Amino acid sequence: MSTLDLGTDPVDLTAALVDIESVSGDEAAIADAVQEALERQAGHLEVVRNGDAVLARTNLGRPSRVILAGHLDTVPVNANLPVRREGRGDAERLHGLGTVDMKGGDAVFLHLAATVPAPKHDVTFVFYDCEEVAAVRNGLGRIERELPDWLRADLAIVGEPSNAVIEAGCQGTMRAEIRVIGARAHTARAWRGVNAIHLLSEPLRLLSEYQPRTPKIDGLTYREGLQAVKISGGVAGNVVPDEAVLTVNHRFAPDRSPEQAEKHLREVFDGYELSIVDLSPGALPGLGAPAAAELVAAAGGQPMAKLGWTDVARFAALGMPAVNYGPGDPALAHTQGENVAATEIRQVKSVLQSFLGA
Repeated sequence: MSTLDLGTDPVDLTAALVDIESVSGDEAAIADAVQEALERQAGHLEVVRNGDAVLARTNLGRPSRVILAGHLDTVPVNANLPVRREGRGDAERLHGLGTVDMKGGDAVFLHLAATVPAPKHDVTFVFYDCEEVAAVRNGLGRIERELPDWLRADLAIVGEPSNAVIEAGCQGTMRAEIRVIGARAHTARAWRGVNAIHLLSEPLRLLSEYQPRTPKIDGLTYREGLQAVKISGGVAGNVVPDEAVLTVNHRFAPDRSPEQAEKHLREVFDGYELSIVDLSPGALPGLGAPAAAELVAAAGGQPMAKLGWTDVARFAALGMPAVNYGPGDPALAHTQGENVAATEIRQVKSVLQSFLGA
């Protein structure tokens, strides 16, 4: 088992975590290391294991509780292990799988777990598995079913990469299929049929002319979107197709419920057969909540709207405000060239230490 020193500089701890390979579904080794380190170096915490997730919490009777959550898994290795360190001091960067998504955030949370024994908020640390694969396998879902009291708090902070800027809430996402029916014919006698693919020209025109909303929520601007992501249809190279399907992805601001987002899609594509095939609700930023306001003040900067979907939505669905806050550029996540600045890791640590009253 790899031995982790939770009291060390979280930059060094990030490097140690990266060198423990933990592709989704194979997190046992890193979960073992995290569990052993917390039990040995953070005796003030209650620690439990759930599958390949490790949870720990203070029980100090504080009036509020904060969750710090980070997933332990990564996407598959792409010739980007072990970790590689370049530069020194403020110019140092860590290169390798998981440096951005999201072992830098995990390292900060683990460091705080061991070095802040008496925070002003009670804190629950959640290090979970299988975030990078199908939602049904996400460890948060299993924890919610089996240990629901561990996911109750006044604020959740998910350590996903955010360039060390607080990203509040998140967009919802919905995929829908628009199906059109024509009539088959031989292409030599095409006038005897109705080309279903051609019938998609009007829905595509509607998409090209679509003007997305940009609502402001808690002072943050969310931008909606509606995009064609797939067209399927066709029978053979000499047959007029009698059926075609256009798949669209709708990113909707968190002031819309899933029902309102679906109603909007049906209005845009009025008269067409439309079916919803995938849906994840958004999350309101909730920056007016006392704990969230404290975090924003500690960060000393302007929070941003999260344009995308993350597990903050899972926490919001449980009734608490949630934000993304972690080191690293999210544009580098899942790329072969993942790398994170040491200064961002230390910045996130400093802000969260201040927030927790250390």
